[in-house]
Amino acid sequence: MDSTSPAPTAVRAGRPTALYWTSVACVAALIGVPAWMLVANPAVLGGHPLLPGLLIAEAVAGVFWAVPLWRRRGQPRPRTRPRAVGAWSGRIAVLALVAALAWLNPFTYQPGAAAEAGPRSDLIVTETNTTITMTPDGGPAPTKGLVFYPGARVEARAYQDVLAPAVGAGYRVVILKEPLGLSLLDANQARSAMADNPDITTWAVGGHSLGGVAASSFAEDNTDVSGLVLYASYPLDSLRGRNGLAVLSVSGTKDGLSTPAKIDASADLLPANAEFTAVQGGVHAFFGDYGAQPGDGEPGISREAAQEQIADATVTFMDRLQRG
Repeated sequence: MDSTSPAPTAVRAGRPTALYWTSVACVAALIGVPAWMLVANPAVLGGHPLLPGLLIAEAVAGVFWAVPLWRRRGQPRPRTRPRAVGAWSGRIAVLALVAALAWLNPFTYQPGAAAEAGPRSDLIVTETNTTITMTPDGGPAPTKGLVFYPGARVEARAYQDVLAPAVGAGYRVVILKEPLGLSLLDANQARSAMADNPDITTWAVGGHSLGGVAASSFAEDNTDVSGLVLYASYPLDSLRGRNGLAVLSVSGTKDGLSTPAKIDASADLLPANAEFTAVQGGVHAFFGDYGAQPGDGEPGISREAAQEQIADATVTFMDRLQRG
């Protein structure tokens, strides 16, 4: 052989290789995981449209990959070492992407005793692809409102029951459907909700867990917000310099995620007149209706009793809220 001839390439045998079967696994994951999430979890299609859009795009990509993969099954193909390395890297990236989207599968609303008793007659619920709005049915038109950011990967409907008493007390509540279930991807989402309700003159923002972090950020930057409601949450930055902001922090003493120690440490980040309410025996997942949450503590109180305290603290806070 001439010494100047190019090096021979590796030729794949007629039987499927490890790379081929990895490709098959990628196609199965690209199609199967989105199908499972879209069919098995109603919170996916009922939430913000970004997640189902990505899942559908992922499944379509899997179908387009499956066709040529099927056609060239068993056929020998030359492959140089650099191309093989790139092929393996690409397939690992695909599997990582599928795993990331699977992790975003939201916690689904699990109706509690209040919902099982039947729909409330003192409120009207309207829903769009980005919000759930609850407004009092009858009585004086509300002038105060609360925009609420759900916790990470928690379906927005999971907060309807715990926030319903505030609506019954005469306040409008807008629960946000967050992109990919992560409030920090659009911390300013409350602005559009406020713009859609121009009849509300006094606004508070609030949130649970990571949603409270986003609400804190929004309250810090928007002086037309009069109040901040934190459910098992705390801000990342100090709000001491935010004049005119009333703050309510409600937490659970058995919370395994936003622990009492973390809540206590957050006091220095909140205005000096911030109100703190501790639900004795309450845990992280009691601030919504979505079942148990990994890493949470063991409750020392029933969900219903804890949510009654959470709702009462919220209503009392909204009663005292003054226009900013």
